[in-house]
Amino acid sequence: MDERKRRSRSRSRDRPLRDERRRSRRREDRPRRQTKARDFTHLLDGSEEKFKWGQPEKEEEKEPVEVQKPNFGLSGALAKDSATGNTRNGVVMKWCEPPEARVPDKRWRLYVFKNGENIATLHLHRQSACLFGRDKKVADAFLEHESISKQHAVLQFRLRVKEERASELDQPEMVHEIIPYIMDLKSTNHTFLNGNKIEHSRYIELREQDVLTFGESTREYVLMKTSK
Repeated sequence: MDERKRRSRSRSRDRPLRDERRRSRRREDRPRRQTKARDFTHLLDGSEEKFKWGQPEKEEEKEPVEVQKPNFGLSGALAKDSATGNTRNGVVMKWCEPPEARVPDKRWRLYVFKNGENIATLHLHRQSACLFGRDKKVADAFLEHESISKQHAVLQFRLRVKEERASELDQPEMVHEIIPYIMDLKSTNHTFLNGNKIEHSRYIELREQDVLTFGESTREYVLMKTSK
């Protein structure tokens, strides 16, 4: 009797093991499904469209950006041709006023001397520029000497902004000044400041009591400013 019980208990313990072995054999006997290998070669070369997440989109072609070239020209504001629209009385001007051109806030004058005698006075405070030359159609200051070019030189008032401090500890303040400048317009016989020939096509700052002469003319133009 005891022997039968032991055998029955042994069979009950071995039954789960036998069932597992049977299931394992059945799985091994089933035919395996063949899965097709995925092709990723298009990610390695550029022959096909690159892989993107989501729906593929074509890259937009960007227009080439034109880089503006630096301007290393002279500081003078010379007009090149009639295409600029800078004309006066049908005459193409050799210069155009810069953006910082301003009518002076002080009464600047040019006193004209010949042989030491004051023969005329030019009031400069009424406009932002004064053109010197032999062309009556465009000249603000008409010069008759034969050595003078039609558009010889221009006296231009320009706004200048600079920082100034009352002391080293104070905050800087922006100071606005309207300064007179002279520019020779590539004249044949040149423009002279205090007896020295100036470079053409470049603004030269003027100061009170500076003396200007033009070409071979002996007339002297003395720059002054008055309170009235």
